[in-house]
Amino acid sequence: MRSDPQTPSVSIAALIVAAGRGTRAGGVVAKQWQPLAGQRVADWTVARFADHPAIEHLVIVHAAEDAAQISAFADAGHLCVPGGATRDASVRAGLAALEAVQPDLVLIHDVARPCLPSEVIDRVLGALQISEGAAPALTVTDALWRGLEGVVADTQDRAALYRAQTPQGFRYDAIVAAHAAHPGDAADDVEVARAAGLDVAIVEGDEANLKITRAPDFARAEQLLRRKMDIRLGNGFDVHRFGEGDHVVLCGISVPHGRGLQGHSDADVGMHAVTDAIYGALADGDIGQHFPPSDPQWKGAASHIFLEHAVDLAAARGYRIANVDCTLICEHPKIGPHAADMKARMAQLMGLDPAQVSVKATTSERLGFTGREEGIAALATATLIAP
Repeated sequence: MRSDPQTPSVSIAALIVAAGRGTRAGGVVAKQWQPLAGQRVADWTVARFADHPAIEHLVIVHAAEDAAQISAFADAGHLCVPGGATRDASVRAGLAALEAVQPDLVLIHDVARPCLPSEVIDRVLGALQISEGAAPALTVTDALWRGLEGVVADTQDRAALYRAQTPQGFRYDAIVAAHAAHPGDAADDVEVARAAGLDVAIVEGDEANLKITRAPDFARAEQLLRRKMDIRLGNGFDVHRFGEGDHVVLCGISVPHGRGLQGHSDADVGMHAVTDAIYGALADGDIGQHFPPSDPQWKGAASHIFLEHAVDLAAARGYRIANVDCTLICEHPKIGPHAADMKARMAQLMGLDPAQVSVKATTSERLGFTGREEGIAALATATLIAP
């Protein structure tokens, strides 16, 4: 079970350094924008912090020429700022962008570490309760040599040596002051902090937290991500009959019609199907189990209550919704003129981009109860991914 190393009153920000070019990794674009296990490297890295319950603010520092690459992050409400010619300058730009929110703590992370386990974040935050700075690292276990012109010239004692990782965490005010006083050209933020006299605690890193540097590292990272990913599919099906009324509610949108839909709640057949698809992916029953129709408090209830409960339940269990597909089955009303509004409303309720939501319609060719216009049916599929 994940520990809760921070108190609710502490404001925590994450700063992701993504302005480098990473030429050693090859490729026609910078490594952070290259594909990895179905997404871009940067998408995986940003999600590590965006999905962590302790992180309140997120800033991505990017190269000026990569403005188009970070549009999805900006649309998601994250701060996106151009970086500088060096890593130091980029970190200073990110810290300056956080000045308006004044977080108590900041975690600084390299975008090229997309496999970061959440437990490493927790350990860094835990250490910051009592330390000015904290960073993850792994002890050096291999023998170390000094080489000269391709020949072993000497050996190096590996005692007390560590391999540094990120995120490196600090009290915000302290690391801002440390960077302001540093001449630049530091290997990482721990070097900057130590130059300012800050103590930096070492916490346990993770071998999975590798840094993509060269082309073969992509395969290693993909193997880790594929092994850890838990992909779940859920299906939902719902039916409501027509009754008296002058409109129907479908996927959160009121559509004028000569009849209404009957049900214990507002009879939003599309939203019910999507809700059940999410419950199905979680293997956790259906709407009727979570909101029994025998309970009078749910009579006439707006269906977004059910959908938001399912979305929150998925998030609480560590899943994010990758996409939702809903098909409405009816002869009338016509769905096409309202489909875009339905997509937008469903995306809003689930915290998704509209591009992750599909709402479409079909008829049953005048066959069955939908063909006889006795009611409307809906079929939905939801994809959940963890981590």
